[in-house]
Amino acid sequence: MIILVDMDDTIENLTEAWINYANKRFHTAVNAADITTWDPSEAFPSVSHEEMYALLLEDELYETVEPFEGAVHYLQKLISDGHEVFIVTNSPYQVMKAKMEKVLFRHFPFIDWKHVIITGNKTLIKGDVLIDDGVHNLQGGDYAKLLFTAPHNRSFDAEGNGMIRVNCWEEVYKAVMEI
Repeated sequence: MIILVDMDDTIENLTEAWINYANKRFHTAVNAADITTWDPSEAFPSVSHEEMYALLLEDELYETVEPFEGAVHYLQKLISDGHEVFIVTNSPYQVMKAKMEKVLFRHFPFIDWKHVIITGNKTLIKGDVLIDDGVHNLQGGDYAKLLFTAPHNRSFDAEGNGMIRVNCWEEVYKAVMEI
């Protein structure tokens, strides 16, 4: 199968790194669990939306991003099982070099540029499965949809919307094997 995998908050914990980075910068004490919507700036009332999102353009942020437990192991396992895995990301072009070098290729050295797709519309990409934390990325598209649980999508009815909710990479692997 062709397995499409989102990067941020699916294979690595960008939100937690971003929140911690913002807390240090703005002297705040927001917890990643406080994020209940797609827009983390809502949890920082003393910080403007622009200030919060400007942090995503700083290369230093990506030095603090770590993979989710099991992501490396299960992505390698999917590849060794014979599946073709593509990382599909929608990121600002200004941070692609830092994001790729400091996160993807550092923690997932078995993924190469030939298996990275940068797009603003994931529904246009052809594959058998898409694994993503963004509900909007899973609505539409012609593939099986795995919604990776994140604080901002906890209350979303995945099953009622034709998606399979997965909470960890072991569950991702099991769901892909069932598909």
